[in-house]
Amino acid sequence: MAKVNISIDGRPLQVEAGTTVLKAARDQGITIPTLCYMELEDLCIEHNPGGCRLCTVEVEGRNNLAPSCVTKVWEGMSIKTHTPRVINARKTVMELILSDHPFDCLICAKNGTCDLQKMAQDLGIREIHYKGEQSTYKEDYSPSIIRDINKCIMCRRCETMCNDVQTCGVLSGIYRGFEAVVAPAYEQDLEKSPCTYCGQCVAVCPTGALTEVDHTNKVVRALADPKKTVVVQTAPAVRAALGEEFGMEPGTLVTGKMVSALRRLGFDQVFDTDFAADLTIMEEGTELLGRLSKFLKGDKSVKLPILTSCCPAWVQFFEHNFPEMKDIPSTAKSPQQMFGTIAKTYLADKIQVKREDLVVVSVMPCLSKKYEAQRDEFKVDGNPDVDYSISTRELAHLIKQSIGDLKNLPDEDFDRPMGESTGAGVIFGVTGGVIEAAVRTAYEVHTGKDLPKLDFEELRGFDGVRSATIDFDGLPINIGIAHGLGNARKLLEEIKRGESHYHAIEIMACPGGCVGGGGQPLHHGDSSIIKKRAAAIYEEDKGKAIRKSHMNPEIIKLYEDFLGEPMSEKAHHLLHTSYFDKKKSTFIES
Repeated sequence: MAKVNISIDGRPLQVEAGTTVLKAARDQGITIPTLCYMELEDLCIEHNPGGCRLCTVEVEGRNNLAPSCVTKVWEGMSIKTHTPRVINARKTVMELILSDHPFDCLICAKNGTCDLQKMAQDLGIREIHYKGEQSTYKEDYSPSIIRDINKCIMCRRCETMCNDVQTCGVLSGIYRGFEAVVAPAYEQDLEKSPCTYCGQCVAVCPTGALTEVDHTNKVVRALADPKKTVVVQTAPAVRAALGEEFGMEPGTLVTGKMVSALRRLGFDQVFDTDFAADLTIMEEGTELLGRLSKFLKGDKSVKLPILTSCCPAWVQFFEHNFPEMKDIPSTAKSPQQMFGTIAKTYLADKIQVKREDLVVVSVMPCLSKKYEAQRDEFKVDGNPDVDYSISTRELAHLIKQSIGDLKNLPDEDFDRPMGESTGAGVIFGVTGGVIEAAVRTAYEVHTGKDLPKLDFEELRGFDGVRSATIDFDGLPINIGIAHGLGNARKLLEEIKRGESHYHAIEIMACPGGCVGGGGQPLHHGDSSIIKKRAAAIYEEDKGKAIRKSHMNPEIIKLYEDFLGEPMSEKAHHLLHTSYFDKKKSTFIES
């Protein structure tokens, strides 16, 4: 692209034409504060910031200050980023924002990680000169997300994520003037909207307006109850991100230290969700081969492509938006729910604990898992298979409260039998990982031959929609992959139009997969952090002695002792589920 000559704070530069002033400054290490701006280039989203005006700069020849996030450079442009006029304007803007904001920072869930709080501190705000009426809105409690809109600053980041990235269409700016707010239509509750609880809105919210439902106090009470046996499972993506909360570099694996911390928190046994991921592959892979076999024999009633079903936000998405296609996804439960089911049957019997006295806690990178655990179909006589689901951030808070740090803890291993896992289970945490794990097993089961390779690079990457054809020894299997619900919508529309050529499709709701989940340490839109977490996942996979789900000895034993075989009557009863038409239940109260 053509270059233009500009200067920033007297420093001459050459930058590409069309670059924003903000990007040009940041590329030179010059800090310009922002609240509404997000880096979304990797998601190919047209982001339209410019609302908060904290990033204003002086441009020679222009009378008014320019918002740097939307102002593009031109030849000969002279920019000043920190003049008294600019600083005064930024302080004024911040004071106006704070004049309509609660002052309960000490008890706010975002205290210490709030962008607004940090910005006010950086700007040296010590008093607010603008007094007036403050907005008052009701708080909205859903199974996964809390909306405290009194803390909303109308940056509209959540709206961009919900509408443009995830295409859920739940959040938007409503009303005008002082009454303006970002909310579902007519201010209906999230629970009555098509919200998927993916948590991407929470991940980008710069204040405490959007936070997760916190289950840590319930977990602590369960741990303190001598009548309860409390076990915990940890998802693969958690180990690749938890360290960030303790000052470690993104992508630092803390598997052994995490296990050690959980034992010190008082959990009776510490297990690995990767075990249940291997179990999921056994069921989902068998279901895929079963459908393919019927299809190849000419059965036109077979529903293809089969869609993965591990992500509850994705399940909620198709139940709300594509309910007519609810018989296409795999009926296999997610690893979280498979673990809960096996824990409260197989494990409970082994350790001789009544179901109601066994508390199952899951640590997940995802906020939708909180909602999933509460779904009625995952309960037996009102008792849930998974009692509490906490996020990676919540686990970090628990560790900080009780232990202090993670870095100096020894590395420990998971308990058995539900702590044994393979590399295939680990890669569930990244986009493309579920289908790669399925291919490793389905190939060998179908052909009876060893795989010529274990790393399927063609299934990896960060393009929003990807495709590959895997040769099952003469049988070509066409595979589609999407991460981010907006990309999932594209593949579903193809299926709906009868244009899909895929046999199997993996879908994950969050950009990057679970490593970019809404419950992970906040990455503030920095996609390089998500990529480092993904690299850590693949590193752990390579270090595993066993890398195929069907070779996990504890999974083999589980089928021999308890389930029989994949897709058996017992396995189907315990490990499979049904889907529902949520479009009918989404309504607006009059």
